[in-house]
Amino acid sequence: MTDKPGVLLLTPLFYGEREKLDTLFTVYEFKTKITPEIAGKVKALIGDGQAKVDVALMDTFPNLEIIAQYAVGFDGIDLQAAKKRGIRVSNTPGVLTEDVADMALGLFISLKRNLIPNDRLLREGGWLNKEEIPLSHSASNLNVGIFGLGRIGHAIADRLAPMSKSISYCTRHKKDVPWTYYDNVTDLAKAVDVLILAAPGTNETKGLVNKAVFEALGSQGVLINIARGLIVDEPALIEALDKNIIAGAALDVFAHEPNVPKALIQSSKVVLQPHLGSATVETRTAMANLVIENLQAFFAKKPLITPVI
Repeated sequence: MTDKPGVLLLTPLFYGEREKLDTLFTVYEFKTKITPEIAGKVKALIGDGQAKVDVALMDTFPNLEIIAQYAVGFDGIDLQAAKKRGIRVSNTPGVLTEDVADMALGLFISLKRNLIPNDRLLREGGWLNKEEIPLSHSASNLNVGIFGLGRIGHAIADRLAPMSKSISYCTRHKKDVPWTYYDNVTDLAKAVDVLILAAPGTNETKGLVNKAVFEALGSQGVLINIARGLIVDEPALIEALDKNIIAGAALDVFAHEPNVPKALIQSSKVVLQPHLGSATVETRTAMANLVIENLQAFFAKKPLITPVI
């Protein structure tokens, strides 16, 4: 009987299809003590969006053949090192598009309509005690800009177009869509009331949303980020909020997860989520299935379903 390929989980969270994973592979749990014997048996790693797979980690596993991301993002993986070692990489695009787009919409409406502070006020007796409840701002009839118009960015635009004055976007190249194109994020920010980040986290986008972008967005503008925390210059964001350069922000991602700056946690101008854009039972199950399908295809010497490299 052929031994099942060894798979190491780099995440404690693998929902929906764990029994299937255990049936097909020899699974080593997250934070398993890696002995030389185990290291030699690991042929696959399963990482999430926060997984860091560098040269040192790859070298720990002499027989590593594939890194199957339980996420769309793979910015924590050293792709050049993987290529050099002949290690394949896959991810889970497509299946989480709708839920992440829903999160962007939810964050946007929560921020504009003060849903979280008003929920807290009611629970603490503020309404009953006739405390003053500040008026919020409308989420409709605004100029919306989206940085990144891949699957998720497009789904966000589709949701917001019926309720917005205009939709604009910024990508590397103009697309065949009915929305206004900008070739840089600063000009996009200058033209809109709401800037939504849906671009990948890369060396090119790292820190791209900076002080100049916040100044362009202006004192009535708000930032929504469901993409990658590294896209935003966090110190510049904190300064922009503190000095009323922008009106507010709603964030599902951060530069150094799970560490969130104290200034953001304490700010009344910010809505925060712990990177839960795709965190529904339905989507995480679909992602787990896609991870398993990629692993099955790889070990059967078939093309990967969703290859990165």
